[in-house]
Amino acid sequence: MTKYEATIGIEVHVEVKTNSKFFSASENRYGKSANMATTVVDLGYPGTLPTINQEVINQGIRASHLLHCTLTKKMHFDRKNYFYPDNPKNYQITQNRTPIGRNGFLEVETDTGLERIDIEEMHLEEDTCKSAHKGRVSLLDFNRGGVPLIEIVTKPCIHTKEAAVLYLEKLRETLFYGDISDCKIEEGSMRCDANVSIAPVGSKTLGTKCEIKNIGSIRNVGVAIEKEIARQEALLEKGETLEEQTRRFDDQLGDTVLMRVKETGNDYRYFPEPDIPYILLEEKEIQSALETLPMLPDERRKLYLARGIQKINVEKLLANRTLSDYMNTFIETDLDFVIASNLLLGDISSYLNKNFMQLEETKLTPEKLLDLVAKIKSGELSSKNVKDILEDVLEKDTTIEAIMKEKNIQNITDVSFVEELIQKVLLENPASVQDYQDGKDRAVKYLMGQVMKEAKGSINPKIANEKLLELLQKTR
Repeated sequence: MTKYEATIGIEVHVEVKTNSKFFSASENRYGKSANMATTVVDLGYPGTLPTINQEVINQGIRASHLLHCTLTKKMHFDRKNYFYPDNPKNYQITQNRTPIGRNGFLEVETDTGLERIDIEEMHLEEDTCKSAHKGRVSLLDFNRGGVPLIEIVTKPCIHTKEAAVLYLEKLRETLFYGDISDCKIEEGSMRCDANVSIAPVGSKTLGTKCEIKNIGSIRNVGVAIEKEIARQEALLEKGETLEEQTRRFDDQLGDTVLMRVKETGNDYRYFPEPDIPYILLEEKEIQSALETLPMLPDERRKLYLARGIQKINVEKLLANRTLSDYMNTFIETDLDFVIASNLLLGDISSYLNKNFMQLEETKLTPEKLLDLVAKIKSGELSSKNVKDILEDVLEKDTTIEAIMKEKNIQNITDVSFVEELIQKVLLENPASVQDYQDGKDRAVKYLMGQVMKEAKGSINPKIANEKLLELLQKTR
């Protein structure tokens, strides 16, 4: 059986975060009632003229920087001409000849090390309106028409579904943390197409390309690529000739489905948009746009790892932008990031999820968290204590000290006192000490229980346990 190598290219459209649309003053917001965020410009009325939203250009500058693209400083817009119900003007304003960014890349961490995914170009364009099909009737919602998009096209340089998925995850993370887009695939603000071809290993020519459109999740991009590679391999093994196709991924089937066969290339008759002048980007404008970029994911990873947070918790923090941003407010403090991250990702997140709340809706001020972490670190509060007081910490406008007093929590952290108390317990329980010496480690639990009973719960369990083990070791 012939061995084949896949060649994959990814095209991504992301909706740009702005208050208004690209070429009109309509509100750019998801979730409004159908056709309630439109103007005559969006509807394609004759005689209406586009006006450029400068913030879209700024977002394009930022995205170009984040994706390591060469920025096009002199550019214009083009008309892409085609007839379709969701395109009321019968053309789309886009960038064909002068994309805002060229020759960029992203690096992803694969099982074999860092892999560079080359980006051919990224350009700015307007979105079309949204079609809804009900039986034999099709309806149009113009709220999406004119929403600013960035299209990002890779070179045909990806060879595995795993690398394709990692690239999309890195791209989404980068654009989300860069505040370019919210990248919510379920809302359509990030849409992915994959171009897949296969050829015998070592071949210098690419195989016949098939395009898979509008795949609904990053995971399904991997599934769609896998299925398409298998389909093409099966046909070639039967001696059949592949034809260029456009396919879509069917969620229910878990497979790609034919949409149409490409018989001829599309002729969009591109020509420069006559109603929008050339744009010249000056260095001052570029620097002004880049100054507003927040701390990016890789920089956060480096910071969190340097502060001692385990890699698994670093990734969990980055998966929750709210918690990550909150942690970053303590960069200039002496906060123990390890204890704080464990708290935020553990008990605090559990509370928020249970009560359908956001962190900013709680009473957890920065001062409160600093005090809470300090008391955990010193041993004044145990993990059990934290669970007991957490609800009050998050719901009440009062100090940690006041809450501890109200709950009658007073953990003694004086090591000499703890040692004295443990020595007393060991003298009173020689049989259990002998059991420990005989290798019966369960004796430790019994002795620890006696220590806490003797202390009436007034000493920190972690400190007591460490000291008990230390003293027991000396008896062996």
